[in-house]
Amino acid sequence: MRLAACVALCLTLCLTSAQAAAPGAPDAPRVDVVGLRSVAGWLREHGSSGFLGADVADAMGIRRDAAGESLPARQRGFRNDDVLRIAQIPADEGHDFVLFMVQQPDDQVFFYFSTVREGLKKAFVSIPSKNLVAPLEPYEAERNFRAELLYWEDKAATR
Repeated sequence: MRLAACVALCLTLCLTSAQAAAPGAPDAPRVDVVGLRSVAGWLREHGSSGFLGADVADAMGIRRDAAGESLPARQRGFRNDDVLRIAQIPADEGHDFVLFMVQQPDDQVFFYFSTVREGLKKAFVSIPSKNLVAPLEPYEAERNFRAELLYWEDKAATR
């Protein structure tokens, strides 16, 4: 009986901490907003003009002025080995987000949508060849997002 109670308590604690660590959860640890601001400022100053596709904007829940229209953005991209990384911010001041995209050689594209004020909001993986889009588990999303943030902070500091 004690073993069952102990297992139940451990499961409850694990579930509670998993919910607290979920992106956007009220008790989630704040990401380094200084890092996000740094990356966003660097992109605003040194990024190239581009756009955020309408389909990606829709998947992220980003408002756009006109249906079907892409959103103007400032962006940078780098390729290491077979991995392509792109960071984007909106070109206009009416939006406040940073989007990291990571395209793996195995046809997986990871998206990490964050706001400068609140950190990670959404994370998902897209597999275009299978026409599949799936959200990432909260722990994986937060861990991978933080790795991307560090990658882009390094780029902003050295370029």
